Amino acid sequence: MMSGVILHQYPTSPYAEIIRLALGMKGLSWSRVEQSNIMPRPYLTPLTGGYRRIPVMQIGADIYCDTGLILREIDRRFPDPPLAAGNAGLGYALRGWGERAWFGVTVAVVFGRRADQVPADFIKDREELSGRPFDTAMMKAAAPMMRDQWRANAMMVEDQLAHGKPFLIGDAPGLADLSAFLNVWFLRSGSLEDFKVVTAGTPRLLEWAARMDAIGHGKPADMTPETAFNIARDASPESPRASSADEPQGLAPGMNVAVMPDDYGRNPVAGEIVFAGPHEIAIRRTAEGAGDVVVHFPRAGFLVMKT
Repeated sequence: MMSGVILHQYPTSPYAEIIRLALGMKGLSWSRVEQSNIMPRPYLTPLTGGYRRIPVMQIGADIYCDTGLILREIDRRFPDPPLAAGNAGLGYALRGWGERAWFGVTVAVVFGRRADQVPADFIKDREELSGRPFDTAMMKAAAPMMRDQWRANAMMVEDQLAHGKPFLIGDAPGLADLSAFLNVWFLRSGSLEDFKVVTAGTPRLLEWAARMDAIGHGKPADMTPETAFNIARDASPESPRASSADEPQGLAPGMNVAVMPDDYGRNPVAGEIVFAGPHEIAIRRTAEGAGDVVVHFPRAGFLVMKT
């Protein structure tokens, strides 16, 4: 039976790979909607209200943004097996290392290797997304030093695996494994030559990576962007949960706000709060052609501004 999960993604997205693996850990059947790796995305943008990062998860008329929140929602709806049994705080905290600090190094190595082949439209899109130059020449010059840094991060994984367990925090894969594996997967898909160089002398990491590969992606089935849009149009958002009473800004259902990431892709999405909690804020908005949707964002790494 299908889970109702619709993942808007593209095959080469390392952040989408995190979610594909999480769905594999759960053994779920889900729908895969291929999106372009650059704008425009005519059926997705109306649903998100302008949020432009990939992946985005959709369940009916509920739209979930950012990998951290998507992982939380997958665990909430499909708790067995848990993604962070007994280690949720540490697991989510390690995302700052794996998905930001280490991943910045991985990007520099991958695009340093590809510097002369990066399409102009991709560079333009990423400059608009980040608000700063996508300087492939600088990446190319820095790539040797970034390979050094990549190896230093990889050795942290190698050292952690010395505990003798198959995964970073125990016998089962979890959030820490997903955030670290993001970098292995992306570097390996970008340059096998670089990958072989920086993983020399890391046998435990390589065995762990093979175990992560073996998890797979569950049971995906292809869906068109238009079909996903029509599902949102024909559905109603989930009934909101009770909001927190101790919001630092006094945020509460019924207030109008704008929400956006605090680092890049700072495109504010405006709407009316339907739920506010320590890990999540959800806003109701009208999607052109699809009616009311609720867009969900994480609190960590996102700004919520009263309007």
